[in-house]
Amino acid sequence: MRPLLLYICLILCLPTLAQQPSEVEQQKRLIYFTNKQDSPYSLANPLAFLSPKALQRRVRQNISLTTRDLPVNPAYVAGLKDAGATVWYTSRWFNAAVVQCSEANLQELLTLPYVKSYRTLNRTTLPVSPQRKALDRKLETVPAVAISSTLVSEDYGLAFHQADMLGADELHAAGFIGEGMTIAVLDTGFPGVDSIPAFSHLFQNEQLKGTFDFVTKQENVFLANAHGTSVLSTMAAYAPGNIIGTAYGANYLLLRTEDAASEHHIEEINWLLAAEYADSAGADVINSSLGYTSFQAPSVSYTYDDLDGNTALVTRAADYAAATGMLVVVSAGNDGDKAWQYIGAPADADSVLTVGAVDSLGVKASFSSFGPTADGQIKPDVVALGLRAYVLNASGGLVQGNGTSFAGPIMAGFSTVLWQSNRTKSNMDIIKLLRQLGSNASRPNNSIGYGIPVYSHTVTSIPGVSLQAKAFISNPVSRDPVRLTLGQAWLQQQVEVQVLDATGKIIYSQLIAQAQPEQLLGLQPHKLQKGLYLCRIRSGSRVNTLRFVKL
Repeated sequence: MRPLLLYICLILCLPTLAQQPSEVEQQKRLIYFTNKQDSPYSLANPLAFLSPKALQRRVRQNISLTTRDLPVNPAYVAGLKDAGATVWYTSRWFNAAVVQCSEANLQELLTLPYVKSYRTLNRTTLPVSPQRKALDRKLETVPAVAISSTLVSEDYGLAFHQADMLGADELHAAGFIGEGMTIAVLDTGFPGVDSIPAFSHLFQNEQLKGTFDFVTKQENVFLANAHGTSVLSTMAAYAPGNIIGTAYGANYLLLRTEDAASEHHIEEINWLLAAEYADSAGADVINSSLGYTSFQAPSVSYTYDDLDGNTALVTRAADYAAATGMLVVVSAGNDGDKAWQYIGAPADADSVLTVGAVDSLGVKASFSSFGPTADGQIKPDVVALGLRAYVLNASGGLVQGNGTSFAGPIMAGFSTVLWQSNRTKSNMDIIKLLRQLGSNASRPNNSIGYGIPVYSHTVTSIPGVSLQAKAFISNPVSRDPVRLTLGQAWLQQQVEVQVLDATGKIIYSQLIAQAQPEQLLGLQPHKLQKGLYLCRIRSGSRVNTLRFVKL
């Protein structure tokens, strides 16, 4: 593991374990400062607090630095410490500090001239986990893992459909696997990631660029709740024949923000701090399979009216993250079949890509949360497979999981490789493109948003892929013969056609010795059950996958 960069450490203002408070009755508070005046930090010297990659991301998208990017004034932080508070973290975007102090101590802090206000974040301090282990791995004698973009559907194993539903496999085949892109994963923990073979390439190829646990203030994230491990697997796993993630060639930052044992506003602030970390480190994409509506007392739960894109702490943090040029992908929530029904925060943010869940046939999963937001935004934006998605557990076993928690990262990985293929676009351009590509783009609603990004549209946005290489199939089909239309690049050569059901099982195959522009397949539609089907055509190294629906 490479050491964390100095500017990240400065911004986080991390205390040592010896500095951690022992008085568990003291509460954590968010102390807001009045300004950033007389600070040693300056917009003229951004390398003091942002990495070159973070600056390059802004330049590429024509995003100017603002005072929000500046760290808090160190003198203000020193003043809090002098007044007896323990400072855990500082936040550039909120111009605030997370402190732990007694009630009497708090009253003293509020008398300081540069303290504006405060907010209580939790009831007590949760004990720091004693489980720690070194992150350094002896990799100098371990050869790099050779990851390839030349894959066939069998390499994806049972996870083929969740990648193919979005066209991620076709982007991989075109050479876009996420190389040079960085995804920050904000979640509950990542146990097993440091030992599961499907993640070994992250370590051996130096694709793991940083880790931090904002709950317990340590670098080790390979413990706690395994939700993050499963989420990561949908994007980063590389185990040919078993599972291939949608962005297995990308770099990753693994950041624990969520304590699964409790629910307080401190977790929203952990999310904020992790997003600032991701910004400073130069991340391109944030994936967050977390959502907030209900909290344990004394933290106050949000109402539907609070989900207006501007109120929730984590929603404001998500919009600030998007303002730096990062693509923020968040799960819609799993309350669609409950009394609450609606999306949570930060899914209500107007600058994020909110992802709902569908089944293998493209039908909305009953648990997937509904929009709109309180201010009338259509949410979710798009959908991906989230019912019986294939993920890895903490032991490395391939299992099925349900939730927008998995639809979100599947989409995040796809969005990353799509952005890699369209590098000149901004984060907001990518959100707009994904909406335009949606299967429901002409009639977006608050159930599935703009729908599933349609591969036949997506491929035309990839540089170097021309209409000559395109193929089309009858859609939908009922009882009439199925017609395949091929571009010039497919003609006068042998073409293999396979039709697969939604589980990836081959149910029909045909070999065309010399392809013509119009081909009638021998497939008999009246024998097919209703639902979604895949038609894969292959000639030499060229592969294309089409979709059609049997009515």
